[in-house]
Amino acid sequence: MSFDGVFTHAMVSELRDTLLSGRISKIHQPYENEIILVIRSRGANHRLLLSAHPSYARIQITQIDYQNPDTPPNFVMMLRKHLDGALLEKIEQVENDRVIHFHFTKRDELGDLQNIVLIVELMGRHSTIVLVNRESGKILDAIKHIGSSQNTYRSLIPGVTYVAPPKQEQLNPFSAEKEKIFQRLSQLELTPKILQQNFQGLGFDTAQELTSRLTEQPNEKMAVWENFFHELNDKLSPTLYEAKNKDFFTPISYQSIAKTADQITNYSTLSTLLDGFYHDKAEKDRAKQQGSELIRKMENERKRNQNKLKKRKQTLKDSENAEDFRRNGELLTTFMTQVPRGATEVTLPNYYEADQPLTIKLDPALTPNQNAQKYFHRYQKLKNAVKLIGQQIQEAKDEIQYLDSVLAQLEIAGPMDIEAIKEELTDQGYFKKKSAKKQKKKKPSQPDVYFAEDGTQILVGKNNLQNDLLTMKTAKKSDYWLHAKNIPGSHVIIKSNEPSDETITQAAELAAYFSKYRHSAQVPVDLVQVKHIRKPNGSKPGFVIYENQKTIIVTPVEEIILQMKKQ
Repeated sequence: MSFDGVFTHAMVSELRDTLLSGRISKIHQPYENEIILVIRSRGANHRLLLSAHPSYARIQITQIDYQNPDTPPNFVMMLRKHLDGALLEKIEQVENDRVIHFHFTKRDELGDLQNIVLIVELMGRHSTIVLVNRESGKILDAIKHIGSSQNTYRSLIPGVTYVAPPKQEQLNPFSAEKEKIFQRLSQLELTPKILQQNFQGLGFDTAQELTSRLTEQPNEKMAVWENFFHELNDKLSPTLYEAKNKDFFTPISYQSIAKTADQITNYSTLSTLLDGFYHDKAEKDRAKQQGSELIRKMENERKRNQNKLKKRKQTLKDSENAEDFRRNGELLTTFMTQVPRGATEVTLPNYYEADQPLTIKLDPALTPNQNAQKYFHRYQKLKNAVKLIGQQIQEAKDEIQYLDSVLAQLEIAGPMDIEAIKEELTDQGYFKKKSAKKQKKKKPSQPDVYFAEDGTQILVGKNNLQNDLLTMKTAKKSDYWLHAKNIPGSHVIIKSNEPSDETITQAAELAAYFSKYRHSAQVPVDLVQVKHIRKPNGSKPGFVIYENQKTIIVTPVEEIILQMKKQ
């Protein structure tokens, strides 16, 4: 279901019950199109999320953690100026549209009462958040600035008068007169599309549910209609459906969806429902946006190291012919009087192989002696290079292995994980460190916590710094460690010295899922006690070596992973 006018109506009612008369204590803009207002109401803090995301626009109270940028954007600074400490007096929905007005009051420096409206328009890719002075009607700021060249109907820039979106002419199903509604229902062909054309704020899923209910009882249309909207006003039942590989959320039970649903989950509030629905979708999208720079940088680094490895392997191969360069130099020196100037090659007796004639290539711009010295120089260069080339090849391989592990982590990272990975890459020298003045002290990120069916705690590192901390410091020597065999992935620790077979299997599924081969049917996972693991000096973050391991084969299934108890 989309966040339609009907869902907006129900959400506004829920927010009124929780937030009215509350006072803003904090304002954040963790992401480009989203605002968090921390409102103190009824003895508790509530995080109100206002999202103008083009795909996930919504309003709700959220429990999902977020990371604030080091430098606050201009829009959030304007919000803090006008709304910090403000009292929320009213929340209203415009008709049954997806436009919500949050009315605030606050006294300015002179003690005068200011009336400010924060307007949220949930219009897909045209979604926006606008701060308006209620008395003057002027825009103080907007999360997206839209000039007249972009929109001839209205501008959304500071200083201009706020113009509301075009008014919809359909009937408001919550407030229209019963006679008008009955007349429409009696005359119309009942299809979802026609209901949407005649009644305001009906998303397709809502229109489909109404159509289904109305056609089941064709002689009781008005009673069916009133009962549906009575449920929306007084009998909410927030529900999440999984049907045909799609997720749907509804404010009440929709039988038209429930009939084909593979799984149905009920929630206590609309906000917790939206956290359940949007968490993975929005988090992956945010991570993709935030991680795109890191992915691009790491892929370029990987390509650079692959080229470096290729050149070093070629140098090693060339070094096998080093003795040929020394031989050519000595033959040119011995028979220098037989070497003509300006020639491109010369054939000389080869006393290394029973004086068999040997043709040697020459640089015509050099003298015979210079050509001989050139061969000696190439011989010496290869001999010197071969002393280091083995170490350099291993360094390039280690670097590629490390970059592969980072890229694998970025594929499944959430926004909070992205920050930790970037911090790790900064420590490794891939990004410049910020100056001490700008640098904000951050709490070190912690591994994810899961629980096996028997209650055993299982820890999962989500980046290489966490992996090192988890394996080398947090885990006891008697704990068990798991990792996908010979592929990039997370370190997984079972906090037990005698885990059951079921717990080992569940931990192995976690190790397989949080690896590069998470979509494979059979993933080999190594299992070993922590006491058999060590980290070589100077090795990259996350790299360890181990012995006495046992390998088990598992198939990671996302649904099983998500069902595991996660803190």
